[in-house]
Amino acid sequence: MANVVTGDAVVLDISPAAFPARMAARLIDMAVEITALVVAAVVISNTARNLNSAAITALFTVTFALVIIGYPTIFETLSRGKTLGKMALGLRVVSDDGGPERFRQALIRALAAIFEIWTILLCPIALITSIVSAKGKRVGDMFAGTYVISERVPARRDLRPEFAFVPPPLAAWAQQLELSRLSDQDAEAASSYLRRYYDLHPAARDALGLQLAAAVAAKVSPPPPPGTPPAAYLAAVLAVRRYRDFARYAAQAGRQPYPGSQASASGTAPGASQPDGQTAPSASQPAGQTAPGASQPGGQTAPGPAGGIELPSDADQPGVAVVSQAPALSAPSEPGSEPGQTAYAPPT
Repeated sequence: MANVVTGDAVVLDISPAAFPARMAARLIDMAVEITALVVAAVVISNTARNLNSAAITALFTVTFALVIIGYPTIFETLSRGKTLGKMALGLRVVSDDGGPERFRQALIRALAAIFEIWTILLCPIALITSIVSAKGKRVGDMFAGTYVISERVPARRDLRPEFAFVPPPLAAWAQQLELSRLSDQDAEAASSYLRRYYDLHPAARDALGLQLAAAVAAKVSPPPPPGTPPAAYLAAVLAVRRYRDFARYAAQAGRQPYPGSQASASGTAPGASQPDGQTAPSASQPAGQTAPGASQPGGQTAPGPAGGIELPSDADQPGVAVVSQAPALSAPSEPGSEPGQTAYAPPT
């Protein structure tokens, strides 16, 4: 998956098309174009017998340009990035920012294809750039600012609520996290693990969790408090990373870290949406305070009003999203088991 940031500071997970799929779509389009050229050549030969050779050559040249340039340009413009081959393979051409392909971009791709696809000498260059490029770009895509994505990808499972936020007992620790060394691969592996948490066998889940937590802890500081379960640790690290990324993108776009938010460093704007469907009160709450009913050491519950999302006071110094109303990691250890079995205990 590739992270694409739109002009509205929205992060999109887009899957670039695989090289075999792009090649298959290109071959289908070439078959369509060659068939159209053959039909046009037969029609011109039968209807233009009275014309001289120069006029016939001009007709063939115009027909070639209309088919080779007009076909992909018209199809990709009208269908927002699709030709017949791409429709068959579930592919689409998009701009580098994730937006739809425009006429100018489709025309540039088609013009470049004359040289890098239809000429024997330059064709290897298109193959090499498509294989080497991280997004599978050929030369025409580099000039046009586009690339090909695959629309037929499995739907990505959402994170469960207990894994989407920093657990309240880890709020103070999470404020000090240093994540600059955490790679996208490690973060994606941890995210995949949390999304499949309840699908894994308990023994395999525990072993994999310890392995991923150790790999992440080697690149993140400070270390988690003693007794922190791997799932809680990974959920906290990913929540902080997501929020800081969003705050940075929002700062680049000149927007608030949360759209429409006028919150200070210790609370949310009135009426801000919360994960459980409630709205945050206008009065702010100290950072990290736990919502009523949240698990506390010793089995007690915290009284007082519900907390909100802690926002950074400066976009250049992003903080961490701490949702006090987020449920603790208290889901059953296996799907279908009796609810109420606590899978998360505050660190000792």
